[in-house]
Amino acid sequence: MSIASLKKTLENTLMEYRRRLDVIPDSEFNATPPGGGWSYGEVYSHILQANLASLVAIERCANGTGKIDDKRLGLPAQFIFLVGSFPIKFKAPEKIAAQVNNIGKEEARNLLVKLKTRIEQLAPVINKSSTFSKIKHPSLGLLNAKQWLRFIDIHTRHHLKQLNRIEKKFKGG
Repeated sequence: MSIASLKKTLENTLMEYRRRLDVIPDSEFNATPPGGGWSYGEVYSHILQANLASLVAIERCANGTGKIDDKRLGLPAQFIFLVGSFPIKFKAPEKIAAQVNNIGKEEARNLLVKLKTRIEQLAPVINKSSTFSKIKHPSLGLLNAKQWLRFIDIHTRHHLKQLNRIEKKFKGG
């Protein structure tokens, strides 16, 4: 998948996150859904903070400050990138899950703008970056800049499914 098509897919997914902010009831946004689990605010916190951190990894790869590595991806990462999704209940690393906050809608909107802006700034340098300059992902191993962008795309779409599950819980399903 080209950088341009990845960027376009990601932009469309982020537009969906933004659209949902307008339709999720304020009374539900920070509430724990029936049956437990993360609130909408916690999902937005996780996805936006993790993706912003992933953009830092892209920047480091593009600047050549990553680890130089010519090894292929491990089998779990190869599978995820091949099918373009995580297993349905893929758990975030404990270190990442511990950083989740229950943010409000306004902060979510601001972080979405920040994320989109950073993607716009970094997309042009990804193709120019070395495929051997890599930064370690907590679960997937060493990734180069393009792989990090692909991860952001997969990760962002994955959490749309989680938002759908939260919505069903609030509707009694």
